[in-house]
Amino acid sequence: MTIAFIGGGNMGIALIGGMIARGRAAEDFVVVEPSVSQRATLEGRFPGLRAFEAATRDALAEASLVVLAVKPQQMRAACTSVAPFVHAVPAVLSIAAGTHCADIARWLGGYARIVRAMPNTPAMVGAGISGVYAGPDVDVAGRAAATAVLEAAGEVLWCAREDALDAVTGVSASGPAYVFYFLEALEQAALELGFAEADARRLAYATFAGSVKLAQASSLDPATLRAQVTSKGGTTERGVATLDAGSVRQTFIDAVKAAAARAQELGAASGKD
Repeated sequence: MTIAFIGGGNMGIALIGGMIARGRAAEDFVVVEPSVSQRATLEGRFPGLRAFEAATRDALAEASLVVLAVKPQQMRAACTSVAPFVHAVPAVLSIAAGTHCADIARWLGGYARIVRAMPNTPAMVGAGISGVYAGPDVDVAGRAAATAVLEAAGEVLWCAREDALDAVTGVSASGPAYVFYFLEALEQAALELGFAEADARRLAYATFAGSVKLAQASSLDPATLRAQVTSKGGTTERGVATLDAGSVRQTFIDAVKAAAARAQELGAASGKD
């Protein structure tokens, strides 16, 4: 049985590469990708993988799972293209942001065995996390098949409600941009304090990576860890006080909520036709 990807972009490549690294054969994958150059890239990177220009009965004939890995604005067309061939497929996994199960089911001609996932870009280096929701028609085997795909690129967090994926979008799908934003700021501060560019970036990256590693290795919550490095009257206390004076914490929380709200808006808009 094969796994058929509709779309062969960066996220599809990350998931396929992760599964192959875990022991799956390249021959187990089919990709429907209209770009000639991208099909060549896929077949060159994963010898044995079969790439098709369009969805056909032959392309999806033995699929145990179809993965919709296209941009949200391409979802309706992608679903419509596979609808004639998907009725016998045990489950469909969507990794497109903001497209609701009900809309996917409608575009697939009433097919209802749908799993929705919201991964993030660290999946491209096997360090992502995906929020996942399965519709009521998805059986245990369908959930397991979706989990196997997503775990190849990082952690998986199952959600009991589909609308929780909007919150996942605000927190972890948009989250890498927040991290990069703070990395930019920390690097810029180091530059302004006199460090060369390479050293400023090294300091910023190692500080973030080391702090996350320490937090993951500890049983303490982030607030306690922060308190442990914030000595009374010391340098860190002065820095944190400046952040507090600028309401950085609340602004950050507001930013995450704004991203989640935008995910809701996009989801509502994508279903209109």
